[in-house]
Amino acid sequence: MATVTDRESLLTMGQVAQKAARQLARHSEEAKNQALANIADLLECEQGPILEANLVDCEAAMASGMDEAMLDRLLLNSERLTGMANDVRTIAALPDPIGEVIEARTLPNGLEVERRRVPLGVIGSIYESRPNVTIDIAALTLKSGNACLLRGGRESLHSNLALVGLLRRAIGEAGINPDTVQYVDNPDRALVDELLQMKDYIDLLVPRGGQGLINSVAANAAMPVVAGGVGVCHAYVDRSADLGKAASIIFNAKVQRPTVCNALDTVLLHAEVAPNCLPDIARELSGAGVELHCDHRSLSILGPESGLNTRPADEDDWGREFLSLTAAIKIVDSLDEALEHIETYGNGHTEAIITSDAAASQRFQLEVDAAAVIVNASTRFTDGGQLGLGAEVGISTQKFHARGPLGLRELTSYKWVMIGDGHVRE
Repeated sequence: MATVTDRESLLTMGQVAQKAARQLARHSEEAKNQALANIADLLECEQGPILEANLVDCEAAMASGMDEAMLDRLLLNSERLTGMANDVRTIAALPDPIGEVIEARTLPNGLEVERRRVPLGVIGSIYESRPNVTIDIAALTLKSGNACLLRGGRESLHSNLALVGLLRRAIGEAGINPDTVQYVDNPDRALVDELLQMKDYIDLLVPRGGQGLINSVAANAAMPVVAGGVGVCHAYVDRSADLGKAASIIFNAKVQRPTVCNALDTVLLHAEVAPNCLPDIARELSGAGVELHCDHRSLSILGPESGLNTRPADEDDWGREFLSLTAAIKIVDSLDEALEHIETYGNGHTEAIITSDAAASQRFQLEVDAAAVIVNASTRFTDGGQLGLGAEVGISTQKFHARGPLGLRELTSYKWVMIGDGHVRE
């Protein structure tokens, strides 16, 4: 893989990726799975160089004043590398989608017609901070028969170069062209503008990062883009909710990992149950260091109780992705009001209801317009690994061509295959 120094070398990288994608079509599922097994083994057995490279990135990021949410996304450790390896093995164990016959029939004239699943070709991704994304995308694109062209952020350059070296070595040892994984190792932002125009070489572009990055890519890319990854997630505690379960779900959704897109941002509480459950929920969250931005009704319930980390909410708190130990709390008088709030302030990522009322659950499932709708469980389950996909290229909040976590099948298209015996059209 050559160093990218200018537009011409970037175009060459696109041509190489395109060629490698065509070659990958010749390889069996067994060969792809062997490459994935090699990746997983190296992630576990050769952690030292990766962690050393990540330390360089983390120290530079801390010196630059990077916020805690981004630092957490940047950090790699032995546990996280082992988790990445396990995700790669899960991907290897999944059925290969390529070649799957989606439908088949024989027409009255005897012509046999099939619709078969095929790779998209070259998947491009521009992403920030999280070096685990490098492994996730490479593993998913490899299994789904695609090449990938990656551009991570400046802050994770050393980590990503170490991981890409591991990926290319593991893939080559399986007898597959390592050029199926390409990485833009020059952090010059001008090259991003060039990358966004490479529609002749990149079939789909997936940005991952903050809203600014995603908006810029969606507005300027010449090729199709699947945008998402920014999550404004709500949990509504209905009047019939099991309050013990509600407290546990809310705590997990907010605290388990607050810096990711499926972490809880806003808690909506039905007015009939708020006096009974809000004090316990607030104490547990405050005890974990969560700052609670409360509307006036929830503040009046909590009162001046000591030890609670509260402040009045303002309009900007509704519809905000906090990515930190911060949550907004609002009292509503009905399911209708909760649905209206979610429609106004949600962004189509993940919305949850906690209820024992089947009719309320059904209404919530039918009326909430989001990539993931969850009943009586944490918003943290909107995740490719948790949903049995092994990992994800990203989480789409769009409706075309894919929605929610992008796994193997979301990285495919299809072709029509027609087999005849001298058939001609009359």
